[in-house]
Amino acid sequence: MTLRFTALALVLIASACSREGNIEDGGIYITRSACPQVGIPAATGDITLFNPSNRTDAAALDVSAAITNVRSTCDESGANVVSTATFDVVATRRDPSQARTVVLPYFSVAMQAGNQVVAKRLGNVGLNFAAGSVRAQTSGQATIQVSRSIATLPEEVRKELTRKRKPTDADASVDPLSDPKIRDAVARATFEHLIGFQLTQEQLRYNATR
Repeated sequence: MTLRFTALALVLIASACSREGNIEDGGIYITRSACPQVGIPAATGDITLFNPSNRTDAAALDVSAAITNVRSTCDESGANVVSTATFDVVATRRDPSQARTVVLPYFSVAMQAGNQVVAKRLGNVGLNFAAGSVRAQTSGQATIQVSRSIATLPEEVRKELTRKRKPTDADASVDPLSDPKIRDAVARATFEHLIGFQLTQEQLRYNATR
């Protein structure tokens, strides 16, 4: 499973919404949200079923499905940051002769610092193919909660990131995230909400090599 983490390395983090996007002395100001980024890890957004299961050629392809249209809402007003992701699953099948229901497993993960799974839940989505139809679609939903205190930068880190730097300062051209302490603090406070199919090793290998 390939995951990503972006640490806002090129901008300074500020709390004043009225300054967001402004280019001022010391940097470009944006507002940092405690809400997690929502996405699909590489190679987990598609699933292919074969019949018989020991073959992977086109003639044995049974059902193919993909997660799409991932959307998120986030409530960061309470003690916990609550992220709710909704998504669609679209699928096609080879044999449309009879009505059929296909159940596919998916996961919902809270990822901290780009590489630490702090919570994971499994779910299922059911696809109902009508007789004569090669296509089916359904939707799913997954929610994670993250402690707001953990997703909030320490005050000393915020001050360092938002400190104005004059052109004559010795560190004027130094990215504050080049400091391991600052970089690690930002990483620890950064979360992702990841959705994908719960795949077998064989299915992951197929997705990675097809």
